[in-house]
Amino acid sequence: MIPLRRMKFLLFLASQMAIFILFILVYSHNDNSLQVKEEPKSPHMHVLVLSSWRSGSSFVGQLFGQHPDVFYLMEPAWHVWMTFTQSTAQRLHMAVRDLIRAVFLCDMSVFDAYMNPGPRKQSSLFQWDGSRALCSPPACNLFPRDKIIPQAHCRILCHKQPFEVVEEACRTYSHVVLKEVRFFNLQVLYPLLRDPSLNLHIVHLVRDPRAVFRSRERTTNELEIDSHIVMGQHRQKLKKEDQPYYAMQVICQSQLEIFKAVQSLPKALRQRYLLVRYEDLVRDPLGQTARMYEYVGLKFLPRLQTWVHNITRGKGMDTQDVLLSPSVKRLEIFS
Repeated sequence: MIPLRRMKFLLFLASQMAIFILFILVYSHNDNSLQVKEEPKSPHMHVLVLSSWRSGSSFVGQLFGQHPDVFYLMEPAWHVWMTFTQSTAQRLHMAVRDLIRAVFLCDMSVFDAYMNPGPRKQSSLFQWDGSRALCSPPACNLFPRDKIIPQAHCRILCHKQPFEVVEEACRTYSHVVLKEVRFFNLQVLYPLLRDPSLNLHIVHLVRDPRAVFRSRERTTNELEIDSHIVMGQHRQKLKKEDQPYYAMQVICQSQLEIFKAVQSLPKALRQRYLLVRYEDLVRDPLGQTARMYEYVGLKFLPRLQTWVHNITRGKGMDTQDVLLSPSVKRLEIFS
């Protein structure tokens, strides 16, 4: 007889897999209709990499962030959630949206509400050293702007720069890309999609929920506060062993609802949405990166092609061996 907890786990994974399969089927049917067919009318491009924890979104963020035309920040809404740790995701939605809008417009004074008063450095930003733009001029003059910059080197050499350089740097780029995991429906983003001061495009990254769940199990402590906010008041009603399943259910359902909401948008807004599957990115990193770059009007420079190839493939590996290559496991670092 299968133990009850094991049975619950299997049923849970089956339900989440059904959601994932729906993604694949509808995605395959609508993929062409969701891609941008016109060049951006605004000289500036604002890109939201929308995903969930442990789905490979940090890697996708880096694919954008290492481009010399991109100002990139990873999860700026972390500051909102860590300020209101007893709140819920739904209650924080508007605050997160307003912060995202301000950052897209390079107005970094929005962080005043979520950081300690007084002089600050750019290192006050969550995961600041993951932004090539904050490791190169005008934010930091120790690295050239057009090179791949190792995060560890930036962390050591650029951490004392004043906070004001963040806004200064942002205003020198044609593309502002933000990676965020703290949106749980598309409706909250409608004002940004309609905002004439923004040219918002969404890259929606999804991943097989079985892989997401396994990855979350390995990072339970790191995600504890976020998971509590995701579960909200329901957490008090759940047994401790059931909480990871409920958090995962909320996350999966939100990703599905976001995708379904896109289908009801006017065609012009649907063209501002691109669905990317993590599994496709792993199998064809160069092709999928080229697809994302083309979608937002970026050139896939030769040095970036070499960098993507090197971090995703081992020597002597052909395309069919990618999933078995130890180097592909590096992608998990960015999940």
